[in-house]
Amino acid sequence: MVCPQLALADTYQNGQHVEPAYEGWHPNADGSFSFMFGYMNENWLEEPDVEIGANNSFSPGAADRGQPTHFLPRRNRFNFEVTVPSDWGDRELVWTLNVNGVERKAYATLKDDYLVDNMVIASETGSLGAGTSSPESRSNIPPVVTIRGDDIRRARVGEPIVLITHVADDGLPKRRRESTNTDKQLRARMLRPPSRVTVGKVNGLFLSWNVYRGAGKVIFDPPLPKPWEDTRTSANSPWGPLWLPPEPPEDGLYEITATFEEPGTYVLWTRADDGGLFHDQYVTVTVGP
Repeated sequence: MVCPQLALADTYQNGQHVEPAYEGWHPNADGSFSFMFGYMNENWLEEPDVEIGANNSFSPGAADRGQPTHFLPRRNRFNFEVTVPSDWGDRELVWTLNVNGVERKAYATLKDDYLVDNMVIASETGSLGAGTSSPESRSNIPPVVTIRGDDIRRARVGEPIVLITHVADDGLPKRRRESTNTDKQLRARMLRPPSRVTVGKVNGLFLSWNVYRGAGKVIFDPPLPKPWEDTRTSANSPWGPLWLPPEPPEDGLYEITATFEEPGTYVLWTRADDGGLFHDQYVTVTVGP
């Protein structure tokens, strides 16, 4: 006999769809606008790969607007941007996704209600409490991540490549440095049901590397914090209630290796996130057998 709760939980490990999300827009200095998109992968384990085409496209215009083709689990906010010209007006830009046989669409417009600034980003990602603000959060500026070396590289299956990134940050918002809970208190918290009215995030600088495009498995070493909202208590994710930010290197340099299990062309994505704001960079790797 199968426990109904376990059977229900298993249905969200894989086989579910991905919901595209329009997060909002912001103006650019040259008069153009940027639409900001994310997604909700309903799966906790499955990371679907959806090539650019009928099942992963934008309209009107070019189907490929730089969107991901590899989708990490659960909620991924402010994942990428699409720039549109200054005369965009009241038109809609539509992102269509069809994953596991379910089609969903996100509709982007320049309506005032969708205008995004840094405070909105910090609030929506959980850096701030519900309806709160502070001088510290208003002063925060995004970290800057720089990839050392070429942004187009070659590799071979099974042979690791070295990725070195430099991260500069203003130290805001202030990181939570250490846990003050005893072992008994930590165990009790791990068993406590979630009590937040909105998504909550632990502030503190961290770097992540993940696959943005490419269908094969890539192993990053050492493992880094997740950029997606894994809210489980023991998760290596800033949305996990007991997560503590790692100590950043003194020189700001992070070195990891990436090992590819299958040949193909991959786009790897790195994000520096201080808890409130973030900065992204990408490297393309062509992997031979």
